[in-house]
Amino acid sequence: MKKWSSILISILFVLLLAACNSSSSTEEKEEKQQETKETTGKVQEPVEIEFWHAMSGNLETALTKITDDFNSQNDSINVKLVNQGGYGDLSQKIMAAAKANTLPTISQAYEDWTTEYIQNNLVADLTPYINDKENGFTEEELNDIVDVFRDANMWDGKYYSMPFNKSTRILFYNKGLLEEANVEPPTTWDELEAAAKKLTGSKDGKNIVGMGFENGVGHELPAWVKQAGGEFIDEKEGKVLFNSPEGIEALSFINSMIQDGTARLAGEDGYMSGPFTRGDVAMYIGSSAGISYVAKDAEGNIEWSAAPIPKGKEAANAFMGTNINIFQSATDEQKTAAWEYIKFLINTENTTYWAKETGYLPVRYSALESEDWKKYIEEVPVYGVGQQQLDSGFFDPRMVGAYGIKNAINKEVELVLLGQKTVEQGLADAEKAAQAELDKVK
Repeated sequence: MKKWSSILISILFVLLLAACNSSSSTEEKEEKQQETKETTGKVQEPVEIEFWHAMSGNLETALTKITDDFNSQNDSINVKLVNQGGYGDLSQKIMAAAKANTLPTISQAYEDWTTEYIQNNLVADLTPYINDKENGFTEEELNDIVDVFRDANMWDGKYYSMPFNKSTRILFYNKGLLEEANVEPPTTWDELEAAAKKLTGSKDGKNIVGMGFENGVGHELPAWVKQAGGEFIDEKEGKVLFNSPEGIEALSFINSMIQDGTARLAGEDGYMSGPFTRGDVAMYIGSSAGISYVAKDAEGNIEWSAAPIPKGKEAANAFMGTNINIFQSATDEQKTAAWEYIKFLINTENTTYWAKETGYLPVRYSALESEDWKKYIEEVPVYGVGQQQLDSGFFDPRMVGAYGIKNAINKEVELVLLGQKTVEQGLADAEKAAQAELDKVK
């Protein structure tokens, strides 16, 4: 009897264990389905998503065209573009909407904004969408995104945004003035300094300055420090590093040309493209996204072209511009729809179209290597200058408050360029101001 009782108990135990395993398996399956729900399948019900952006003029026109194409091809998805003014306005409105629980589905964002969004659990991790077998990217498609752009959108091994409008600094030069002075577009710091001196002078009663820098040259200090062989900021440790021999060399190089009159800032003109297209400045360093503006203002006035930034000890070029986030507050359907739109926005055809219309760079290697793009930059070579710097490309530190840190640095750099502080004192004060800003957000 005891024997049969033992057998019966064993059978019951096995049945109970099987039931538990079945239940556990069902629960795990349901959890897995829930985890992948938002990243699998197509949008079934009609859904509208809002895209908050800061594009204007021909940039907004190009974005509208791409978005209209997407909407016409997707019956169940409608993307509504909402212009929020400039980047500063966009940033403020995003944070206000976060507090009011009225965030859009997607928005443009700089990397340091995204860092703050991640810390506050505002943005969705896009890694599951990328890895989704049905609607994600293959390994080849993911690696097709230009390395420096792809890396800038990854935090701790996860993607929280995708690249959109990307630019870099290039050297604009007046072809006529350089040819008359028998000067080749400079490729090194030494050549840049020599060219600026040779091009500075008077011509037909007009005073010409050889080299120009934008007013916010302090914002560009990371590239100059890296070109001198130094480091700017340790993002992980939260430590300022630019007050170094390399930092002193970088700022001294710019300051020496300003002080001897062979270089100038934009000043009251606001942007250096103004003095350049009037023929007052022979060369200047500015954003590749400004090509269309230079072309328009220079027409019938000067002949011009562009070249890569002259290098110091090393070649180092900052790549800037915004990316696209999907906000966590969106519904699963909206997130899925947003992912479909992002893929469309940055596919090979559309990133090529965007670059041709705006002056920004294509964000995919397949676009850079396409016959369409190659033909275009053969016809308009200046649009191909930025991509020549991709191998030496980097992105700025992404810590929260990065813009405030740069503003603090720029304030001190300006005092140096105005002759009110020495290079050494200015960098020391910039280090203190930047570290104080950095410590606020640690």
